[in-house]
Amino acid sequence: MDWRTTTTIIGLLGACLVALILVLVARREASQRRAEAARDVAEIRERAQLVIAESERRERRLAEREKAVADEQDRVDELGRRVRERSDALAQREREVERGADAAEREANRRLADAEREAAQLVSDAQAQADERRVAAEREAVAELESVTGLTASEAREELTRRIVEQARNDAESAVRRVQAQARRSADAKARRIVATAVQRTAVGTSNPPAVTVLALPSDDMKGRIIGKEGRNIRTFEALTGVNVLVDEQPGSVLLSCFDPERREVAQVALEALMTDGRIHPQRIEAAYADAVAGAPERTVAAGHDAAERAGVRGLHPEIVSTLGRLRLRTSYGQNVLEHLVECALIGASVAAELGADIETARRAAFLHDLGKAVSAEVPGTHALLGADIARRHGESDVVVNAIAAHHDEVPVETVEGVVVQIADAISASRPGARRQELDQYVERIDKLEQLVAAHAGVRRALAMSAGREVRVVVEPTEVSDRDLPQLAVAIARHIEQDLVYPGEITVTVVREIRASATAG
Repeated sequence: MDWRTTTTIIGLLGACLVALILVLVARREASQRRAEAARDVAEIRERAQLVIAESERRERRLAEREKAVADEQDRVDELGRRVRERSDALAQREREVERGADAAEREANRRLADAEREAAQLVSDAQAQADERRVAAEREAVAELESVTGLTASEAREELTRRIVEQARNDAESAVRRVQAQARRSADAKARRIVATAVQRTAVGTSNPPAVTVLALPSDDMKGRIIGKEGRNIRTFEALTGVNVLVDEQPGSVLLSCFDPERREVAQVALEALMTDGRIHPQRIEAAYADAVAGAPERTVAAGHDAAERAGVRGLHPEIVSTLGRLRLRTSYGQNVLEHLVECALIGASVAAELGADIETARRAAFLHDLGKAVSAEVPGTHALLGADIARRHGESDVVVNAIAAHHDEVPVETVEGVVVQIADAISASRPGARRQELDQYVERIDKLEQLVAAHAGVRRALAMSAGREVRVVVEPTEVSDRDLPQLAVAIARHIEQDLVYPGEITVTVVREIRASATAG
């Protein structure tokens, strides 16, 4: 056997293998398509609830169609067998003429090519017939379903999709509700633990500031010096400061009583300076009072630095420190505002640590959140927005500025630190004993009393004394004469009776004093 014959035989065998592979591929695709058709029919049968009575008949028809497809597959297999027999015959013939000439070899190649084309055409025709019958079977099944259910294929598909989506939505909503309930229970428990931990770590006393300042006397004869000859020293001191001086209430001490903490602080500083110096007379009292008033800015800055140090806040602008110091004498519902800020800073840092937020930012924002209360009486606007504007102008970060502006929900909260500030503010303000409504009402009534009296012509200064039971009115001696004093006192008393609600009685004392001084050089 020469090489050409061997090549021819190998070619014939390859052709047979190709034909066999094509047959197997056609068979597998037909089987897959038949399986897909069976699955589609089964799904349609399961979804169509209205055709239950017709299901058995449809299954028989589908079985018949499957049998027809199987018969067609048998025919395809028979064609394949014939192709293989024909290929075997060709191979036998090629072995018989393996010694033939080149013409016989070309004839054999031609016949082999014709056989391959014929086999491919047969396989293609069989596959096309199988596809056509499968599509026809599917169309017939769909038509039968449409006639039984009264729905088109698209309508049935839409109805099925709607039911599946509705069921999925209901399942999802149930799962979401369960998750939300569990999350709410966990969040409530964690929130209670965080708040309890923060309050325990920063437990402080109540913030009800006293309306009386007690000063210890260095010696027993100091009371006499404070009173002065015929009481002139104490009268001068009370007239200047607007503070009641009680020298007989406690042994070894004097009491300074006034609703206004600023007046009380100035009086305390002035009286301490007088007791230290030892010289107490009207001129010296006026000088000490002037020094005490002039030293207020220094005390303000010192109070701001002390509060920032206790709160653990560093790097504040000097103007912010000074503004904070002004809050040392400011109260809100009886709660000292500066002490409230220190407490909020400590609580905010503790809550931020529990939540995993920025501790220093939360501490800083909580410490500065009521900054605007220092200027709210001078500048129009809410204290939250005023404080945010001050912080922004002096270089505070956007997070701190937003937390200050949003702590009463006047603007949306943008960060978790802003929420922490709201939490700290609420905890500090709502804990037992932190605030007293009565004190603010009392201060408001006393302030209204002074404003009412000061509105009269010729009045230079009005001072509410003795917890509002007495009003001392200092008049301009050039505008009010001695003869006019009784009429002015009566007019003020009648005005108070008409426009002010108060318990008990209020004594009106009008003071007119002319002083002259000269300097010898």
